Amino acid sequence: MYVRSFCDSDGDGVGDLGGVRSKLDYLQWLGVDAIWLSPTFPSPNVDWGYDVADYLDVNPDYGTLDDLDALIAGARKRGIALWLDLVPNHTSIRHSWFREHPEYYVWADRVPNDWTSVFTRTSAWTYDENRRRYYLHQFAPGQPDLDWWSAAVRREFERIIRFWFDRGVAGLRIDVAHALIKDRELRDGAEHMRDRPEVLDIYARWQEIAAEYDPKPTLMGETYVPLQRLWRYAVPLDLVQSFDFVRAPLRVEALRPIVEQVEANLPGRRSPLWFGSNHDHSRLATRWAGGDERKARAALFLLLTLRGTALLYQGDEIALTDGVVPSACITDVADPPRDPERTPMPWTAGGGEWRDPWLPLVDTSRNVESQAADDGSTLAFVRSLIRQRRELADAPYTTLPSEPGVWAYARGAATCVVNMSDREARHEGRRLGPWETAVF
Repeated sequence: MYVRSFCDSDGDGVGDLGGVRSKLDYLQWLGVDAIWLSPTFPSPNVDWGYDVADYLDVNPDYGTLDDLDALIAGARKRGIALWLDLVPNHTSIRHSWFREHPEYYVWADRVPNDWTSVFTRTSAWTYDENRRRYYLHQFAPGQPDLDWWSAAVRREFERIIRFWFDRGVAGLRIDVAHALIKDRELRDGAEHMRDRPEVLDIYARWQEIAAEYDPKPTLMGETYVPLQRLWRYAVPLDLVQSFDFVRAPLRVEALRPIVEQVEANLPGRRSPLWFGSNHDHSRLATRWAGGDERKARAALFLLLTLRGTALLYQGDEIALTDGVVPSACITDVADPPRDPERTPMPWTAGGGEWRDPWLPLVDTSRNVESQAADDGSTLAFVRSLIRQRRELADAPYTTLPSEPGVWAYARGAATCVVNMSDREARHEGRRLGPWETAVF
């Protein structure tokens, strides 16, 4: 969940930890096992929390450490694990380390290579007047990259993750997990800026630390690499995110080969991870479904019946589409801006639970209140699928023969079928309307 837009408990227009806590019963009712919070650390919000100023505290916009402790305890009472979003690749330029420990960062006397910023597409090097040197930033200039060749940086983060595991945090989503290590010689080429094998040693060490806790916390990586280079990250990480899946169109011929490759190549003890939306990507109901609720349900059916772990972004369960954000209201530093997928979660038909929200809430036609009262709603459909997936447990996935436009697969003794076309189709004598799904 994107905390800033999930639920506002104090009426200041910003979602907060109290808001998350107030919705724990809803999450339990839905069938959620774990919640991953977007960064909750203090931040000047150049990149809305992904520029961390202190890894051992809570952003006052969201509450206090006591609020986070209460949320962890409340979630645990309901059988829900709580994960934090750790940002280890870079800090805020306003983190005390940048002044007190400049040796923690990547510096050069001159611009040494052709590396560019993901956000600005200009040089990833900025001149610092105080040190009279250039520092590296893969993202905004206010987000200087840490030097992960440094033993001191590694010790700092071992201390940080122990701090949160000791407080009961049950997992970490690791931001930019593929890009912590940079080429020591700072050579030209984006391949020297990220996706280096040495990063795997960091996560192997973190797993050693996690193994000291019972139950062992989960490590999930934002592994933004092509599918053929994904598998090595699944050795030290419990879960790896497949962005080839998210970026593919909602078509059988595009998505099925990805699932088959994951099933064939992922280390046997690891669970596949499927998702269709997040805070950085257009919501699945818009990007995949174009607002068509039938198509959104088909996508949700896939996420919740494929083998492995299903990750839903807040609002997916009601087929929430991207919000409307006028150019004058854009807050994001990235281009194109990611504000549309970050607009507030509509809990009621009137939207009055949000007073002057930080991003506009324009359309509340798809909301939790209305769908919770409707047995035929997308919310009811998703809740039913979550109950059903527990019966499938870890049953193996097997592709089954099917006609064009239809994706059929076995999950153990169960057969799952989704008609991913605009025409009527059949499977084993059963009729399927356009974008209809079935388990039998």
